Amino acid sequence: MKRFLVALLIAGAGSTFAHAATVTNKDGETVVLVVVEGGNRMDVPIDAGATETICPAGCFVTLPNGDRVGLSGGETVDIVKGSAQVK
Repeated sequence: MKRFLVALLIAGAGSTFAHAATVTNKDGETVVLVVVEGGNRMDVPIDAGATETICPAGCFVTLPNGDRVGLSGGETVDIVKGSAQVK
């Protein structure tokens, strides 16, 4: 029974990350995204050329240009000139 519960927890944790959004900063300098997830606000800096995984349970993201984007998870987002290109 314990093995079943552990396997279930591991599978659940893995599926959470599978649905997270992936953000790549294609700009030449670090950008800071304001992420609001589950009522919690955090600043997420992303270096030039770097990729971060965010929002496993969905969130709202405020971009450097002031736009606000809702993500449900699973999206691929490129930051270009401070704007988001959501795929």
